[in-house]
Formats: sequence, structure tokens, C-alpha cells
Amino acid sequence: METFIRTRVEDGVGYITIDRPARFNSLDVRTAQDLRRAGLAMARNTDVRVVVIGGVNGVFCSGADLKYIRSGGEEIDLAYLTPGARETPAGYGERFKQILEYLHSTIAEIRRAPKPFIAAVDGIAAAGGFGLAMCCDLVLASDRATFEWAYSKTGLTGAESMTFMLPRLVGFRRAMELVLLNPRLDAWRASELGLINAVHPVGEFDAEVRRCAASIAEGPTEALAAAKALLNQGAQMDRLDVHLDRELEILSRSADSAEFSEGLDGFFSKRAPNFAKRG
Repeated sequence: METFIRTRVEDGVGYITIDRPARFNSLDVRTAQDLRRAGLAMARNTDVRVVVIGGVNGVFCSGADLKYIRSGGEEIDLAYLTPGARETPAGYGERFKQILEYLHSTIAEIRRAPKPFIAAVDGIAAAGGFGLAMCCDLVLASDRATFEWAYSKTGLTGAESMTFMLPRLVGFRRAMELVLLNPRLDAWRASELGLINAVHPVGEFDAEVRRCAASIAEGPTEALAAAKALLNQGAQMDRLDVHLDRELEILSRSADSAEFSEGLDGFFSKRAPNFAKRG
């Protein structure tokens, strides 16, 4: 069966690439499941000393596939929630759950993994794609990269670790600004805020990512793993799993709201949603 997640290992560096350009590297259930499988395999492969996650065609990842969710998903993908003859639960929230349970598991594994994960962001990182990047240990960006909260555009509450990571990365006040005002950040502004580690010209980006990954791969793997574990403890990453569950619960609820219905309609109609309307 076709997969949109590509993997390879070169000289101790594992590469995971989201290759779904027709849907802006967004995640349906199968793609989220394959991403989780790839993340687990890389995290547990002792020959892999550092992992790079990236996208294709000027997009890192645009989060959950709204077209897939709007269409109701695929029954074969949703079967694990519908044992026997039970009908697939209705509602957008249930569709989000299928995707986010896999993606949240991937994010938790990235934080637990005894090796560094690098997000190589060349282009758009929005909503869940933003979250996937922020949960990595290092974030490298090309000079055409952009970062956007984006959930509020469709009336959603945020997930994929974003409400956990943002206050830790930029502070409470800036995190509120990113959520309430939803600016689209270019790479330089993201660097100023402390969201990313470095910005490189797009023509040099792949080489710079390889250079960074190779440098880490040549380092003391066990010592770096222990240092990552200590930093995780200092940043209270042991609370991440509980917070991810809470994000999933609340986003799924918001996906069944009138606000999300209006936001989704606006998204596909290419118009600004009218969240202020009543009735």
C-alpha cells in the first residue's frame, strides 16, 4: 500500500520525509500512522544516532488533512475504532482523534528518544506541522520557512504539543500573542523569538542540515542521550503525555462545534470565517 513517509539511513543519520505534496504534506490517518511507525523505528534503531524530519516541495507539514476530515475519512483507516458491526462514530472530532492519536504518540516518542531529533523546515510549518517541528530537539529553517499557529483560522483550540511547548520556548506572554493574533512568522522572526536554532539560504539548506546531523552523529551518543533526558526532566517533559491527552480531548470537542463548521466552510470557500455570527 502506498506510503507518503520516506525513510533512509546514511552514516548514522536517519531521515524521515513527509512526501505528500498534493495535500501540502498534511496528515491523514494512514500518513500519521506511517509517521509514527517511522519515528518509533528510528528512535529504537541503535545504528541511528540522530534523526532528521523534513518535508518536500517547500512545505514542512501543514498538520491534519482538513479535506480528509471534511470528507469523513476512510472506513479502512478508522476500523480500529469500530470493532465488529459498530458504526463509525460521527463528527469531525472523531476524525481528528484518528490522526492525532498517532501524531501525539510520535511527538511523545521524539521527546523520549535517547537521541536528538532535528526538524528541517524548508517552507511552511502550520498548525500540527508547527507542533511537530517545535517538539524536536533542534529546528533548522531555510530562509523561505514560515511558522504559523493557524488553528484559530478554523476555530480549533490547538494540539500536537503546541500549548505545551510554546510557553516553554517563548514565554507565556509571547505564546498568548502567537495564539490570539496568529501572525505568520518568517524564519528570521522565528529565530528572534527563540523558536528555531538557525536560518540558512534555501540553496544551502540541505547541505547545512546534513552538516549539522553529521556533527551530532560523530558525538558521544550515550552522553548526549543522558543530557537530553536531564533537560527533559528540567523542562518537565514528563508531563507532556498528560498534556497531549488533554489537547486531544479539547480539540476533538472544538472540532464538533459550530465555530469549526464555520471555519471549515470558510477554509474551503476561500473566505474569512464569520465567528461572530450567532444562530
